[in-house]
Amino acid sequence: MKTRFLLFSTVFLLLVSFLALENRASYANSRSDEEHPARVDVVLKRIYLDGEISEESLEETVWSMEDFWSKYDSWQLENLEKNKLVFKQEVDDISPLLKTNGYFGITDKGILTIYNGKPEYSQIIQSFFQIDLKKLESNEQKNLQKGIPIKTKDRYVKVLESFKQYTLENQEN
Repeated sequence: MKTRFLLFSTVFLLLVSFLALENRASYANSRSDEEHPARVDVVLKRIYLDGEISEESLEETVWSMEDFWSKYDSWQLENLEKNKLVFKQEVDDISPLLKTNGYFGITDKGILTIYNGKPEYSQIIQSFFQIDLKKLESNEQKNLQKGIPIKTKDRYVKVLESFKQYTLENQEN
């Protein structure tokens, strides 16, 4: 924890120094640089189990280095640019998109796929593996053709695991 704080402190000081140098002309006629808060753009990247990535952009006014870093303690610093910090966080859940509108389905070629909406009318979000349709029971095939709503992480994992046994194996020698 101490090492992480020292790293963050160093990065923060570099960022504040850079911003102070860049804005020195505008500060020259007013108070000293130390009295002004730093303004930085913050991008929060969330990476979900299903591979979906969401980004949220914020403008932060940094009054205290300790308060700023404690606010993002659960995030990993991914990139530091001119006046922009990019943090990322791996989320142990499926994305909001899948929860609201994600369906497992199957393509014409037998590939297990996630769709944004019911399979017959929707766009593909993610594809997994080809299923041996000869081994698949007819009711399971019908369920995939209609679409299996995802809604939860547990359902996502359960469906992937249940169809993995039907993976079409290459018969190359």
